[in-house]
Amino acid sequence: MAVLTRDALEGSPLADLHVLARELGIDGFRRLRKAELVDAILAHQSGEDDGVPPEPEPEQTEEQPKRRSRRGGRGRGRGRGDADAEAEAGAEGTTDEDAGEDEGDEEEREERRSRRRGGRGRGRDRDRDRDRDRDEAEEEQEKIVEGTVELLGNGSGFLRVNPPDPSDEDVYISAAQVRRCELVSGDVVTGPVRPPRRSERYPSLVRIDTINGRSADEVAEGTPFDELAAAFPSERFALGSEDPTLKAIEWLTPLGRGSRATIVGGARAGKTEALRRLAVALRDVEGLELSVVLAGVRPEELGDWKEAGFDTTGATTIGSSGDAQAQAIERVVDTAKRIAARGGNAVVLVDTLSYVEPRAARRLLAAARNIVDGGSLTIIATADEPVGGETTVIALDRALTSTGRFPAVDLVASGTLRPELLVGDAGADAIAQARAAALG
Repeated sequence: MAVLTRDALEGSPLADLHVLARELGIDGFRRLRKAELVDAILAHQSGEDDGVPPEPEPEQTEEQPKRRSRRGGRGRGRGRGDADAEAEAGAEGTTDEDAGEDEGDEEEREERRSRRRGGRGRGRDRDRDRDRDRDEAEEEQEKIVEGTVELLGNGSGFLRVNPPDPSDEDVYISAAQVRRCELVSGDVVTGPVRPPRRSERYPSLVRIDTINGRSADEVAEGTPFDELAAAFPSERFALGSEDPTLKAIEWLTPLGRGSRATIVGGARAGKTEALRRLAVALRDVEGLELSVVLAGVRPEELGDWKEAGFDTTGATTIGSSGDAQAQAIERVVDTAKRIAARGGNAVVLVDTLSYVEPRAARRLLAAARNIVDGGSLTIIATADEPVGGETTVIALDRALTSTGRFPAVDLVASGTLRPELLVGDAGADAIAQARAAALG
């Protein structure tokens, strides 16, 4: 055990000293004041402890002058530890009768004091009760739980102890802990909890010890997401749809794991409908964590997505501010980053970036990447026009859409960087020929 100094012990809470004394096997430590307990621990550490608990310092001896009264100042010879302990106890009273007691056995003195509990002795009892309650609270705080993380839309979450059903035993996880440990829904977490406070309903997680069986420190020490090496997408999404627009997207403006894509066009060009159909197709692709975030959409469109079977996250309508829309998208993207950093493949569909400030829109879209020897984060968003930095732009032609001529893809305005990585050299040549034919 490390050598403990007097300064370190005197600066520790009384409850911590009780725990240390219990581990050292010091008898009768709960009857000692803080300064006496410090002396006992130091004596045990130096090997001078004879196994007999130190006698509490008498309040009055023949060598010490009697205290004048409660109104007098504190004796100059008293140690600071005694003053601290007395302050914690609530400055209990002392009488001349107490000062005149001889230095008999401590237990005998305690008996006499307990017989006077109707008066000043209650302060001493309260002191002991408070210490006991503090010890019990600390023991309760160290109760370890294990559960499955379920994140909320505001960035915080719950540790479900009996997943997937919620219960009163679930533990609250703060948004700061979620960010610091890069938690995602489904993570199995262990850690100590504290009881709910006066205004709280659920107990709270004190810290996170393990994540999916690994030390939380080990998980947190990984390379930050933005510093992970990225490569151009090289694994194409096989949509397998007979929809003419989706078939055109799959082969003429291909998307892959890690694509940074926008579906652009004027009003009523069919951007939202194309994104919804794309979402249906991607939902059937194995190994993808698909999220849909609606920001700045028409209120009626919320129902359309639900009818299509999608639980949207952080939905905001056209009446919300651009900052609120950006924040809703950012929360979903942050969760997807954590999935990708751990080797998963996340896809975030955003409708729309049209009302988000351009710099914020580029920052959100820039999170998409194909991580070298790792996972991927794909972001596909609708917008009035390209945001900048895309690997794929899918431009829809309003004239084709409005007249029902599909596919409604404008091949001249559309394109994918390094398409040969997704569809091979022959596929890239076919795309070039189709664009040339469109130029006429």
